[in-house]
Amino acid sequence: MKIIQVEINNESAFALLKELEELKVLRIVKENVLEKKAKISEKYRNVFSKEDAKDFDIHSQTMRSN
Repeated sequence: MKIIQVEINNESAFALLKELEELKVLRIVKENVLEKKAKISEKYRNVFSKEDAKDFDIHSQTMRSN
């Protein structure tokens, strides 16, 4: 058997997959596989010290203005 990953675009498609599973045509291995993507601010929270963050912000502003 082959395992593939499928992206569900709407609930109707998911319902069809559930019906195919009931008919024993396929088996749903994982449901709700999509992970919530963290915002960059959440991802890097508390990674830098406040001083480093300020320095980085100043550097970013300087680079953007050039």
